[in-house]
Amino acid sequence: MSTFDSLNTCASALTAQRLRMDTIASNLANANTTRTPHGGPYRREMVVFESKPANRPGMPTTGVHVAGILEDQTPFKRVYDPEHPDADSQGYVSYPNVNPVTEMTDMISATRSYEANITVVQAIKASASKALEI
Repeated sequence: MSTFDSLNTCASALTAQRLRMDTIASNLANANTTRTPHGGPYRREMVVFESKPANRPGMPTTGVHVAGILEDQTPFKRVYDPEHPDADSQGYVSYPNVNPVTEMTDMISATRSYEANITVVQAIKASASKALEI
């Protein structure tokens, strides 16, 4: 694998993890949104990754790309609050299926993966710099 292939692999991982962090931030920002333009409460979103096929036959995969963003289909939290404007006829309000603890755990995981890829980019850069000194 060439230096540029390695950099492209890291770049794809950095882009994917950045999107994952943006999605997690959106989930946290909407943790109490009971009304969306689509109707009903906000649904938690999850990023799905796939390996990126090689550019040339016989080469290993060349990184990762986002296959899609899926909505979590777990049920909403129902809280009794008859005074809330979004309460149903029994007085229950449906809140998003966002768990802040899960989101923060996912954010730490994405951040660590992002940092690991930055470390690899720095190692590639240092290696290329040493090769130029020869």
